Amino acid sequence: VPVRRLAPLAGRVYGRRWLVLLLFSLLGFAQGLVWNTWGPIQNSARLAFGFSGWDIALLVFWGPIGFAPCFLFMWLMDKKGLRVTVLLTSSLMVLGAGLRCVPVSDLEIRKKLIHGGQLLNGLAGPTVMNAAPFLSTTWFSPDERATATAIASLLNYLGAAGAFLVGPLVVPSPNGTSHLPLVSQSSAEHIKDRIEAVLYAEFGMVSLLFSAVLAYFPSRPPFPPSVAAASQRLSYRRSFCRLLSNFRFLMIALAYAIPLGVFSGWSGVLDLILTPVHVSQVDAGWIGFWSIVGGCVVGIAMARFADFIRGMLKFILLLLLSGATLASTWFTLTCLTSVTHLPLTTATLYTSCILLGIFLNSSVPIFFELFVETVYPVPEGITCGVVTFLSNVFMGVLLFFLTFYHTEFSWFNWCLPGSCLLSLLLILCFRESYDRLYLDVVVSV
Repeated sequence: VPVRRLAPLAGRVYGRRWLVLLLFSLLGFAQGLVWNTWGPIQNSARLAFGFSGWDIALLVFWGPIGFAPCFLFMWLMDKKGLRVTVLLTSSLMVLGAGLRCVPVSDLEIRKKLIHGGQLLNGLAGPTVMNAAPFLSTTWFSPDERATATAIASLLNYLGAAGAFLVGPLVVPSPNGTSHLPLVSQSSAEHIKDRIEAVLYAEFGMVSLLFSAVLAYFPSRPPFPPSVAAASQRLSYRRSFCRLLSNFRFLMIALAYAIPLGVFSGWSGVLDLILTPVHVSQVDAGWIGFWSIVGGCVVGIAMARFADFIRGMLKFILLLLLSGATLASTWFTLTCLTSVTHLPLTTATLYTSCILLGIFLNSSVPIFFELFVETVYPVPEGITCGVVTFLSNVFMGVLLFFLTFYHTEFSWFNWCLPGSCLLSLLLILCFRESYDRLYLDVVVSV
């Protein structure tokens, strides 16, 4: 594909790129926070709104279901740019968060409104999870791209981690495990009021972000920051043909989609999984919080390392997936106390879950950069849209089975080490290439 320079100042970067990155990252944070509202407080939600185990799983399931129109959002991003796509995404988030706050006394109608709000928030997922590499290429120089991708993509996970912290600390638990002083007075009505306070706070945050995006969020800078950003890309149709016919891409797409899909579904119902082993709602929330926060911190550090030392993406992924396989195996064997007789303590659960979250979550931006480098000049939004769609398919299938088999979770736990090991083997067989980086270095020189 010929390189087309859009302007003489093709290598210029702008200070406003950090504001654009901040707005997009906060939008991803809010989407993850709203998506993970119910999992960490599932015991309280059952008492306050009459949710069943099936309802809790479905509330998490709306996230992957929201990826059904993923290809429409990819087309919109490719044709109309970031501003139109982000505005549509933020408006869906506002509508979804507002729908959950409608004060209806009938619990059945209220439950339907909450489910509808979760679905609308799920429809925002394709943009906040796919557009990070597109944004980093459009606004950032080659030596900042991996870092920008990491920040933009991992803030969505940090929002999900925030739900693990906010929910159990604000909403009292009906089983007496909450550390709030009002726990002795917690009734169904009081718990419902606290949940509604969380819903209103999330609605206010999403509305504020929508206003900020409406006021300022440009599609692109006046001049591109690199040769790759200024070059001509493949059309929408040709991009899909290129992706589906590229065996190397399909290998790493599966290496990403299977473990990340399984882990996302597993972490979304972590409280449900840890309840049978007598872990409180608050402890489950802290485990989920620190596992995701650790992954975000390490992921940004790894991306910064990849910016400084280029050509090391496969090596970094091998290290991370090896650690994820060991950590997930440790957690799974620990939960099988009747078979393995390993010590089941809060410390072991904290350590294994946090290590698993660190290794898997920090691999996301590294995978994204490797996808784009492998299939360039396919547009970044289309490339990442396909892999996140696959990830949500695996997550959706897993949660679908969970709606039927939610009384025993050993099979769910064994899916974690199995998926990590399969991903590790796929990366070992993968031959890496850096087509976009080669274009930037050679043509710029």
